[in-house]
This record gives sequence, C-alpha cells and structure tokens, in this order.
Amino acid sequence: MAEPEFAATGVRIEKGLRSLTRAGEVRISEGRLRLLTSYGSEIDSAPVGAVRASKPWFAAEDRALADVNGTRYSLTLGDHDPAPGQPGPSSARRFIEAVRRAAGRNG
Repeated sequence: MAEPEFAATGVRIEKGLRSLTRAGEVRISEGRLRLLTSYGSEIDSAPVGAVRASKPWFAAEDRALADVNGTRYSLTLGDHDPAPGQPGPSSARRFIEAVRRAAGRNG
C-alpha cells in the first residue's frame, strides 16, 4: 500500500448533529478519501476528485467540512495542530490543501 498523502487519527467525525466517532481517522491515499471509525470500519469513501473540502465560517481553526457522496461531514482535526507559538498550518488547513492537491485543483 502506498504512503498516504494525508492521514490524521483522533478525528471527531460528525454528520449533521450526530457524532459518528470521536477518535476516527481521515486518510487520503491512492486517489481516495476514506473516513474511518476508531475501530477501522469505513464510514464513507470516495475518489478525491468527487470530494469537496472547505472551512466552515465562524468555526474554530481545527474544523473542516467534507462533502463525500452527497453527505456533509464535519471534521475536528485539532489533535495534530502545531503547538501554540509554533509555525505551520492547522490540521484542518492541511486536510483541505491535501484534498485539493490530490484532486488536481489549485488553491
């Protein structure tokens, strides 16, 4: 299996107001985005070109939205953010950039 282009564990994944997992995994590899539970079961997956990733307005820096197969998921990726005062983008920003890069979209 190829090295993932993006991987984050300990991710809270929500659908609407319902929490699907508090310690899930988001992985982009081999041209697919996969949302997994803490036990490794697949919640949803799709080719990266069909996924839309964005930053919700007025949300904390560690939050991102992912539209996968017509379903909007809210992701909280804060466990992997740089320490306060350390340089670097937030995990949510890195996730959004990884989706755009893997799909061949810029910016």
